[in-house]
Amino acid sequence: MSVFKDIQTRFRTATIVEQLIYINVAIFILTLISNSFAGLYGKQMSLIYQWFSLSSSFENFITKPWTIITYGFLHNSFLHILFNCVVLYYFGRLFLDYFTPKQVLNFYILGTISGGIFYLLSYGYFPLFEGKIHTMVGASAGITSIVIGIATYIPNYQLHFRFIGSLKVWHLAGFFILIDLISLDGGNGGGHIAHLGGALFGYLYVSQLSNKQINIFTLFKNFFNAKKNPLKTVYKSTKKSSPENVKTDNQAKIDAILDKISTSGYDTLTKKEKEFLFKQGK
Repeated sequence: MSVFKDIQTRFRTATIVEQLIYINVAIFILTLISNSFAGLYGKQMSLIYQWFSLSSSFENFITKPWTIITYGFLHNSFLHILFNCVVLYYFGRLFLDYFTPKQVLNFYILGTISGGIFYLLSYGYFPLFEGKIHTMVGASAGITSIVIGIATYIPNYQLHFRFIGSLKVWHLAGFFILIDLISLDGGNGGGHIAHLGGALFGYLYVSQLSNKQINIFTLFKNFFNAKKNPLKTVYKSTKKSSPENVKTDNQAKIDAILDKISTSGYDTLTKKEKEFLFKQGK
């Protein structure tokens, strides 16, 4: 009993990235057990795969619409889940330095949905897939959304590797995209198209085209617009405690912080400056 309590405590105190990894690993173990029992009855696919993997057939998808999300929590091999969890762990931790846990979940789930949509459309459009019905599993689309999202936000962030040296985030993100692009006509073409769907969502999300909740991006946009269009003179109260003066002081602080970011990068900000910028973005 204490073992289960320890597991519950560890899960509750974990970050959202770690929780996603725990969930994927737990489902993978459950799937292995299910596959073993399915094999005893001579079946190639367990009930878990039958009910929760995403079929390339739109007719099959209509009968199981939940699979547009659930496929993102299934994996077909140990190496498959190992690679996805490693990428999620490292890029997810970096992602959490700039975004909230809720936004991590948004990227993962909505990136998975976006990848699933691209997968379904590709099988209905490209001649390569004509007459073929496959199923897709894997968290790669959701994870790719996180990778491309953070690479779009801080493309020049340096990642240090012992044997490789330093690489910028966009270098790794670009490598992942390149692999997907040159693998489109392979045996897992639909899966690579799904990765690109997740990547596109991650880029659009950060670019403020599909989510208005990341207010810090609006703050940056307003900042650059202010550079092009100088503020007009306005009448202000002479009282120190007036709302207009407070607003002007806050804008001056915002400008100074954003200038610092553009010159030295986000990491050079103090904790107080980050908290102030975050509050002003709400």
